[in-house]
Amino acid sequence: MAALAKSGIPSLCSPVPAREHTIAGKLAGAAIAAGDACYLNADGKVYPSTGAAANAAAVVDGYAAVAAPINEAVTLYQEVHFHYAAGMTSGVNYFLSGTVAGGLDTVASVGGTVAVARSIDATRLSLKRSW
Repeated sequence: MAALAKSGIPSLCSPVPAREHTIAGKLAGAAIAAGDACYLNADGKVYPSTGAAANAAAVVDGYAAVAAPINEAVTLYQEVHFHYAAGMTSGVNYFLSGTVAGGLDTVASVGGTVAVARSIDATRLSLKRSW
């Protein structure tokens, strides 16, 4: 298992994502870092996803482009490209981490059994939902 370490602050690198690739108008239910994989909870708020268990938190609805403290606005993006890490190998799949909330890993976790990202080159990821 190898967690993918963020390099600097992850950022959106897709040109103006289409509306169908954006979830806006939600509040963070917990502190969210830029680049975190996130899910929409039943309380209507956004939380970092985790693959620690096969439950609602193991869903990836999108990725935060900027950090958001609890109870502040957060926008999620999916089917987009992010500047994310350094030194990645092109064509590698990444899964929801079972140990780092909002993080990605090179191997599947209990709840993160579907690849949710794929490296494009050494620094960029193609990010998608888990469903």
